[in-house]
Amino acid sequence: MLSNVRIGTICYYVNDIDRTEAFYRDVAGLNVQRMEGDEETGDWLLASIENNIELIFFKMESRPGNTPIVVFDLSEGGIDNIVEGLAEKGATIVTPVSHAPGGWSAEFADPDGHVLSVYQSEERPRRSA
Repeated sequence: MLSNVRIGTICYYVNDIDRTEAFYRDVAGLNVQRMEGDEETGDWLLASIENNIELIFFKMESRPGNTPIVVFDLSEGGIDNIVEGLAEKGATIVTPVSHAPGGWSAEFADPDGHVLSVYQSEERPRRSA
């Protein structure tokens, strides 16, 4: 089901977006971009690293165990089919398909409770043929 995907994003929840921006820019030396968010999410951060992997940071309660989240990029779309298939095979769906910046995402848990995510661009169909 997820055999033809790549890790596209690693998502972090952080308590302080300004502190995080300063750390990853000034200490880690990454090119961090502040992205304008909506009223619900607020501004968020984006940093691209090797192999087209993106680090994204959202302001949200951060505690050990709920971050980071590995995000699989569904380049062909079909997120609804993928999530339905995961549920049918017994995966716990943590967050159903919902709007995300520039597309759609959903989160599911492995048997030990580790959260993984799938994401697709809004330009791709949510259902595959």
